[in-house]
Amino acid sequence: MAPPRFDLNNLPESEEDIDFSDIEERYQLSFEEGFDNVVVVDNVPEVNEAKEEKLIGFLRKIFKNVGEIRPGHFVMPKAVNEKGELMSKGYMFIEFETAEQAVNAVKLIDGYKMDRSHTLAVNRFTDVEKYTNVEEDFVAPEEIPFEEKEHLKSWLADEMGRDQMVVYRGNEVSVLWNMQKEQSHVAHSKTHWTETYVQWSPLGTYLTTFHQQGIALWGGESWNKIIRFVHPGVKLVDYSPSERYLVSWSNEPIVIPEDNYHGPFSTEDEGNQIAIWDVKSGALLRTFPSLAPTSPNARPTVSWPVFKWSASERYFARLTPGVQISVYEAPSMGLLNKKSIKVDGVVDFEWAPMSDADRELAKSGKPKDDMLAYWTPEANNQPARVTLMSIPTQQIVRTKNLFNVADCKLHWQNRGDFLCVKVDRQAKNKKVTSSNLEVFRVREKDIPVEVVEIKETILAFAWEPKGERFAIITTSDPNFGSAAPGTTTLKTSASFYYLDKGKGKDTLQSFKLIKTLPGKSCNTIFWSPKGRNVVLATLRSQTVWDIEFYDLDFEPLDSQATKVPTGGEKDPSAYLRLLATGEHYGVTDIEWDPSGRFLATSASVWRHTMENGFQLWDFKGQLLYKENLDKFKQLIWRPRPRTLLSKDQIKNIRKTLKQYSERFDEMDMMSSSQVSSAERQRRRKLLEDWTNWRKHVEADLASERAAIGAPAPALAQATASDEDNEEVDEWVEEVIDEKEEIVA
Repeated sequence: MAPPRFDLNNLPESEEDIDFSDIEERYQLSFEEGFDNVVVVDNVPEVNEAKEEKLIGFLRKIFKNVGEIRPGHFVMPKAVNEKGELMSKGYMFIEFETAEQAVNAVKLIDGYKMDRSHTLAVNRFTDVEKYTNVEEDFVAPEEIPFEEKEHLKSWLADEMGRDQMVVYRGNEVSVLWNMQKEQSHVAHSKTHWTETYVQWSPLGTYLTTFHQQGIALWGGESWNKIIRFVHPGVKLVDYSPSERYLVSWSNEPIVIPEDNYHGPFSTEDEGNQIAIWDVKSGALLRTFPSLAPTSPNARPTVSWPVFKWSASERYFARLTPGVQISVYEAPSMGLLNKKSIKVDGVVDFEWAPMSDADRELAKSGKPKDDMLAYWTPEANNQPARVTLMSIPTQQIVRTKNLFNVADCKLHWQNRGDFLCVKVDRQAKNKKVTSSNLEVFRVREKDIPVEVVEIKETILAFAWEPKGERFAIITTSDPNFGSAAPGTTTLKTSASFYYLDKGKGKDTLQSFKLIKTLPGKSCNTIFWSPKGRNVVLATLRSQTVWDIEFYDLDFEPLDSQATKVPTGGEKDPSAYLRLLATGEHYGVTDIEWDPSGRFLATSASVWRHTMENGFQLWDFKGQLLYKENLDKFKQLIWRPRPRTLLSKDQIKNIRKTLKQYSERFDEMDMMSSSQVSSAERQRRRKLLEDWTNWRKHVEADLASERAAIGAPAPALAQATASDEDNEEVDEWVEEVIDEKEEIVA
């Protein structure tokens, strides 16, 4: 095609009539490539030339932590107003050195409040251009026909009130119904369902499976795939308390392929290893990098979960050891108040759980502030310290100084009424010599702290669920700390404590010892989800596998005894009773079912290869069922959500519990009779098959001998002769005389 000729006699009348389309097409500039490091900041105060320099200096302080701004690229457009003054237009352009810095500016500064009337709105320049080209005429999206989905909590409607468990062995994953004394019924089974392990969501709605390209969630009666999340190399996942959010971690940093990539990640996510997802929509909300090693020669490690969720699910936080706690808001995923909480030397933190009263306030639209506890060690002549902080106000509500501290562990009671800080004390030689418990009574005025002195080292601590008692395991064994874990069984003691509330209103409440059980080897504590019952066990030992079942509210035979005392006049140790003891060779894991009626103990091939499998016990310590499984890996009970019944409905059920128990007893009898009948039929069938086979073989053998003229076997002849000449001896006992003598 020949180029257009220049004609002086046919010139355009104006510049607007000139056709530049061929030039624009040839030299078109891609905004995504040319301006991806530029941001537009709106809602900037309008000022005159006299205040311009001061405003720019203030804005530079806001953006200084985001990235390096190019010299001369902090531009604030101006115009003359009606009064003839040169004023800024209320927006500005900032050009950073890299596109990543521009992205960070949007994430960190967007929504920043300069004052009451000015909240900054930060957007990428390319996004502004993109959204200005949106069609003016609205086009309604295509309506998707409604598709009814399966009820994800249908297992809760089981007529027999059974619980489910997932069992992973070899390449097979099975969801089973607990049948107590018989083999579990299979609800669903699938081979190669997962590549590494399986995990339930906190409320039992989803079963999580792991794959090389990501994770998948399954549920419903047919166990179809509900949703999947693409995160290559994913190794760990964690849910928020109400299953709204999912956090995944991969040891492989995110990499975006150059061509034909349609995944959830963008160039902004490259190099990150942590992703947060919306569970229902499957949308990627944000990605984060893993923390760098604390020293150049240290191996990269991950402390899981990286993010800890508040009980209200409004916030989640991560720890930068020794530096800060970063609290983020959900669902915006933005940093609370645009900055982290600087805490020099911080070692660990934990969110406070919610009580039933707190949940009711949240439902009414008046949620209480969340609370977190953290501790810092001794440094620069400053004592160690435990601090309680209210979020989002970041107001410190209580602190406690500690001395000679080697380590601390934070243990919240599951209703948030108490915080127990297990403090390990150290001598001058830096060895741990003793422990004590600092108990914060969070619900009381000024949050008083009680100290429970323990003269031995505490190995394990556990609050009673929904209660005010706790159990500890202590040791003074000289082998503690010197032998490798699992190689030596330590001599331990188990102790139980309760809250003595006293008689009068002004009586000081204090935690008192119920009883100490010496001469034990246990190293772990497992409270029933309903409280009262507790199991003490020796896990992952090479020589001891003891399991002990205790009841802390066992009614004594003494008729004068009453319930656990409130005034201290009765001995609470009378209610502590050892129900049973058991043993599971090579036990590696123990877990109560959600109802607190059954306990599962298992020996995983991930720990050792001897007698792998699981055992089911009732809460009294009676062994119900045992199954050895080759290549057994996991058994996890399916969690249950909180009950929807009101307190009055629960009270009514307890009053009429006999009616329910009678119905369930009938169902259990029917089930056991059906099992017995089926077992008898199976045994009878096996016996008949054996008898018929033997008769058939004997007849064939007799015909073969007759054909060759061989005599019958001597044994058969003797047997036939014995049968013909069978003699029966009858013994009769008779008492002839009976005499009684008294021996002095």
